Amino acid sequence: MATAGGVCEAVRGSQGLLRLLSLCVLLAGLCRGNSVERKIYIPLNKTAPCVRLLNATHQIGCQSSISGDTGVIHVVEKEEDLQWVLTDGPNPPYMVLLEGKLFNRTIMEKLKGRTGRIAGLAVSLAKPRPPAGFSPSVPCPNDGFGVYSSSYGAEFAHCKDLPWNPLGDGLAYEDFHFPIFLLEDENETNVIKQCYRDHNLSPNGSAPAFPLCAMQLFSHMHAVISTVTCMRRSSIQSTFSINPEIVCDPLSDYNVWSMLKPINTSGTLEPDDRVVVAATRLDSRSFFWNVAPGAESAVASFVTQLAAAEALQKAPDVSALPRNVMFVFFQGETFDYIGSSRMVYDMEKGKFPVKLENIDSFVELGQVALRTSLELWLHTDPMSQKNESIRNQVEDLLTTLESSAAGVPAVLLRKLNQSQPLPPSSLQRFLRAHNISGVVLADHSAAFHNRYYQSVYDTAENINVSYPERLSPEEDLNFVTDTAEALAHVATVLGRALYQLAGGSTFINTIQADPQTVTRLLYGFLVRANNSWFQSIIRQDLRSYLGDGPLQHYIAVSSPTNTTYVVQYALANLTGMVINLTREQCQDPSKVPNENKDLYDYSWVQGPLNSNETDRLPRCVRSTARLARALSPAFELRQWSSTEYSTWTESRWKDIRARIFLIASKELEVSWGEEGGRGLFNLFLLPLVSYLLPSPKQQKPPGFCPWSASMSHQKAFFTDSLSCMFILDLCSHETQGVTPYSVDPR
Repeated sequence: MATAGGVCEAVRGSQGLLRLLSLCVLLAGLCRGNSVERKIYIPLNKTAPCVRLLNATHQIGCQSSISGDTGVIHVVEKEEDLQWVLTDGPNPPYMVLLEGKLFNRTIMEKLKGRTGRIAGLAVSLAKPRPPAGFSPSVPCPNDGFGVYSSSYGAEFAHCKDLPWNPLGDGLAYEDFHFPIFLLEDENETNVIKQCYRDHNLSPNGSAPAFPLCAMQLFSHMHAVISTVTCMRRSSIQSTFSINPEIVCDPLSDYNVWSMLKPINTSGTLEPDDRVVVAATRLDSRSFFWNVAPGAESAVASFVTQLAAAEALQKAPDVSALPRNVMFVFFQGETFDYIGSSRMVYDMEKGKFPVKLENIDSFVELGQVALRTSLELWLHTDPMSQKNESIRNQVEDLLTTLESSAAGVPAVLLRKLNQSQPLPPSSLQRFLRAHNISGVVLADHSAAFHNRYYQSVYDTAENINVSYPERLSPEEDLNFVTDTAEALAHVATVLGRALYQLAGGSTFINTIQADPQTVTRLLYGFLVRANNSWFQSIIRQDLRSYLGDGPLQHYIAVSSPTNTTYVVQYALANLTGMVINLTREQCQDPSKVPNENKDLYDYSWVQGPLNSNETDRLPRCVRSTARLARALSPAFELRQWSSTEYSTWTESRWKDIRARIFLIASKELEVSWGEEGGRGLFNLFLLPLVSYLLPSPKQQKPPGFCPWSASMSHQKAFFTDSLSCMFILDLCSHETQGVTPYSVDPR
């Protein structure tokens, strides 16, 4: 009323009305401005959502409603705390802050069964890790897309007698109809708990008084049902719409590969050219989007292979070896062998320089960081060995590996019973297409040693990578850990075996993997990507790919991913050669005599720091390291319901965010809604009525004030005054209904 009275004194005819309307607009802007929102909400900036993934038959993952889901926070630290959320609590729906140790299938099934009382979940990281292990993957990874089926090794299909991942509870392959977020920052978790303790706890289990601490999660997904449905909708949009709305994208990236001896990539090898393949995977996953540390499931093996490639490249006679060696790092293997199935497809179609017929033997690194008693197990396929020729080749392959390990006492290779199938591996996709001799090296003889397979806890800690206290980041980078030493021994065995398989013998004992290389790679991928060595080996425009934490190894849909680029440049720098070219020549070597882009790839990298450590010394690296598309053939063929190839897609979304605030009672919200409705009527409809109704044409006397004028003169101003007062009232009620909450950052 004071505002209206103050304006009343200033109103003089039409100018006064304009001033009043301007004031109303100003008040509305102030009320709805971002500054008010910042005072009301505390954003949670370090979170990771569970998102929706789809395949040929169904959808998995999580999502919120289109406007986000809101609930009163309840902290669940032990299973008994669920009683309040599921039955006793008087203010549903609840947003559950779940301790990481309780995030398992049993608890989640209870919450999933009461969706009417559950608005969503925020999961904190368990510290320490769950000692019994935790794997949200399935017991039989990639089931149905490997080599074993009803027509080939039926006794081994579906992991009948040997579940490789017995701790897998399949949680990451369930579909949840409420949002689930991971809280990655302990400080933010503590802020939420403090808000909960201040507002949501009451003595003697009675109902807490309002206002209550609440959380809102936004993670609405655009795709539904299956890949078939979402790809069809996207395809129709792309065909008939100028601005198509794509609802999902195929999971895709690039495989990284290189040759020991350069080959012409513009053609294909001759039939009698023989190639030894050394393979491993690049990717992992967890329940949460782009949180995929994959220390044991991926990183340890591809780091070992990088070190082996470096060691082998240093052998003096590599150019004279009768057989070539191809190093390949497959992307998307977690999702039904995306990378390996695509390479096999390209080899079959003549779209890759190497054909299946050129493969002499296949050596794959599985999980290798958790060895017990120095043992490394040799897994082979019993079905292909029913062919006598293949059986003899496999026996020769195993003999070569055993002789290579003879000079490395820290590694003991062990053969397995021939009645045991291959573990989940890229080799299975090659055997599905062509009979070849192959072996998978792994630290487990049967079930995985990895108790945190494809989980947020498969971190550096899981493979015992740790550093002494008080070391600087640069000292950590170069500190050779016990794990690095152990993996360097495995890399030495692999390098020597590949040398012998390629036909070498003279310099076998000179092949020695460098523990310094291994420790730098482990530090960069698992601890801190933004380090001096990684900076020196990549292009300048890729610097932003190196964050202050570890890299994540989820394949995603935007490619190449950080991991792919860094592995490509690590491989190039470890196996390539620094050559004397300018930046312009390096970026376009076709104009340089004796340089050939069909044989080599050229990279202008940042290089090391100079002696003053102020500027870098950029250089040109020539190597055979290249990228090859890792997109499932199902999408090339538009066979979205394929059972032969991976069909995994990721839903698109508009908004992913989380925030907390204080929420008023339902009664106050209803009251606000009624008054808001009357205010909106006054704001929009009454001015319109006033405009349409005729009013007497008479001169306003000097000093005119609408409060003392006749009703016919009051109409226009009075309705606008109500509108203005409604805006002020709206501000007042908004701050009553949703109250700012803050915690001293100290």
